Amino acid sequence: MKKLGLLIIAIGFIACQSENKTNGTADTTNLVTSADSLSFKYDSVKVYSKTPVIINKKNDTTKAVIVFPLFSDKKVNQFVESKIKLTADSGKNYKTYNDYAADFVKGYDDFRTSEKDYPQTWILAIKARVVTQKPAYLSLLSIYMNYSGGAHPNSVFTYINYNPTTHQEILLDSLIQPGSMAKLTAVAEKIFRKNEKLSPTASLKDGYFFEKDTFKLNDNFTVTDQGLKFLYNPYEIKAYVYGTTELVIPFSELKEIAKPNSLLSPTN
Repeated sequence: MKKLGLLIIAIGFIACQSENKTNGTADTTNLVTSADSLSFKYDSVKVYSKTPVIINKKNDTTKAVIVFPLFSDKKVNQFVESKIKLTADSGKNYKTYNDYAADFVKGYDDFRTSEKDYPQTWILAIKARVVTQKPAYLSLLSIYMNYSGGAHPNSVFTYINYNPTTHQEILLDSLIQPGSMAKLTAVAEKIFRKNEKLSPTASLKDGYFFEKDTFKLNDNFTVTDQGLKFLYNPYEIKAYVYGTTELVIPFSELKEIAKPNSLLSPTN
């Protein structure tokens, strides 16, 4: 059942969108205003295949839906769009969200040309939602789901961190003291082992995919009210059935690691 969870979520996510099945339509909904300098509204692009499939005596069709925040600042939009279009790491350079969605549907239609009896539809569902919005910190979570046949969908959850004041991406190295990555990793491993109910010396070979049996942090992070949170995707460190794995390092553990006056600084 768990393998179908992400697919069910994606189907529900698409079902909540407008059912106006016009290829390449953009839907502007959910206007959001903020006391901060940034304001945004959620927009969407939807592309539907014109090649229906009959499943359980009902017509269904391949769908590509991308939901994204549209900010008043064009530079922020350009950054967010560039990051979302890289989520799937397809190697293609799409100019617009619509190009991205249309190419996915075209791939299905081309496939159906040679496989007319193919009994399934495909789904591309991407939703980028704002997680944190501050004058100098914007964090989004991009949820990517792609099902094009097989036992289960492929899914990727990616945090996007941006400074709307300097218009620069926020990388982990910019938040910690030089040379402190090893210390940060050691702190994170203790928390990880506690979360996973592992002893300090237990091997990571069984049940985990860490290279050379060595714990490692990735660069998929966000800063929350509780601290520095990392997210590991399905298949990244565990089998798909376990889904995502989150790890939060409290601010109290970052006092000697965080750069002064950074997002991780206790006084910030």
